[in-house]
Amino acid sequence: MGVYLLLAVGATTALTEATAACGAWPLCGGGWTLPSVLDGWVAVGHRLVAVVVGLLLLTTTVVGWRTGAGADRRVRLALLASLALYPVQAGLGAFVATSGADPTLSTVHLAVAMAIFGGLVLALAWNLESETGDPDDAPTSEPTRASADSTNEDLTEPSSPAERPAVPTGLARVKATAWAYFRLTKPRLMWLLCLVAGAAMALAGGPGLTLETVAATLGGGALSIGASGTFNHVLERDVDRKMNRTSDRPLALDLVPVRNAVAFGVVLAAASLALFASVNLLAAALGLAAILFYSVVYTLLLKPNTVQNTVLGGAAGALPALIGWVAVTGEIGLVGLALAGVIFLWTPAHFYNLALAYKDDYERGGFPMMPVVRGETATRRHILYYLGATLLAAGALATADKLGTLYVLTGVALGAAFLWAVVRLHYEKSESAAFRSFHASNAYLGALLLAIVVDALAV
Repeated sequence: MGVYLLLAVGATTALTEATAACGAWPLCGGGWTLPSVLDGWVAVGHRLVAVVVGLLLLTTTVVGWRTGAGADRRVRLALLASLALYPVQAGLGAFVATSGADPTLSTVHLAVAMAIFGGLVLALAWNLESETGDPDDAPTSEPTRASADSTNEDLTEPSSPAERPAVPTGLARVKATAWAYFRLTKPRLMWLLCLVAGAAMALAGGPGLTLETVAATLGGGALSIGASGTFNHVLERDVDRKMNRTSDRPLALDLVPVRNAVAFGVVLAAASLALFASVNLLAAALGLAAILFYSVVYTLLLKPNTVQNTVLGGAAGALPALIGWVAVTGEIGLVGLALAGVIFLWTPAHFYNLALAYKDDYERGGFPMMPVVRGETATRRHILYYLGATLLAAGALATADKLGTLYVLTGVALGAAFLWAVVRLHYEKSESAAFRSFHASNAYLGALLLAIVVDALAV
């Protein structure tokens, strides 16, 4: 995380401005003069932290070679590669400071920092695997998806079936019905995905960021999520009855007729597209793509058929970032794509924790989730892989002009908390540890997106 702090701070324009105030090495003036302005102290502080982190990296490499971690050749090579790149990174930093922030050189400087961080993430993942993993926990065969032609007993009896609630009357029935329809929309997904769109709109900024645009985009986003969730409930109602996690859903308990649920989803989708179209047609097209991708591509094609369903399905969560950007600018931009990339990479690091916690449920439902097909050891390793990739993408996003100190500090602090939860998951290997990591992933992304909004609107 020390390396990541240097990477994220170095990616911001704030450090570029600070370097201009201290254009010598290793300190200011003739090279040994203390800075006289705050920006100069920021630059010098960055260099001092780099020295401390370099010593930590050297210590880590020595310990890795002399203790059990060194028994794994991959760990040794990853640590050695990161250590070898570190003086190269320091040299590039010195050259940038003394010669000016050339865009090409600054890009190379950031790329080397990413390579160092990536090497450390790989070393950590492989070391944790050798210490805590079980190479024999991978199943020998993939689960078989239960079909609608299965016996009635198979479809309706999970290991702990949800009790069918008694049918209320009068006002209680109206409330129960309204609650059932509300649950069809998967409201827990709405706040985070709408926050993704909101962060993209804040980053886009400019004259297109009006109250009407924000209201229409977020309203359309909430309705499109509701439509996608409803169609997902309809298409998975039979398998939902087999899983403890989903056996109490409205359609699994026949609380809502299928025909009514389909009509409800169509109405939500139509209203969503109308709101998006009131902003611009490209936003409406992306909104339609998001509904179809989640409802058809993910639910019918990816989820029941490939172990990479969670990875590829991350596109559904990434689309709100593009929709938010397009709503303000009218076109797809590089920064919007970068934010979408953060969400795409975060999705496996987030959802694999839930897959671990509900492994037996997904196996019962016939879904080829990572822990069911590849085993828990491989799943925990991939969580760390994707967390590292997420942090790298978030670090690259820090190069956006509107992001600064709040974004960087939030990403580093919450990223460290997420990493700690993932490391604990490797050692504890329990359902509670999986849920802890799952909630840490939510906290990380939620706080990061809020920081984007605040930083971007404060400019």
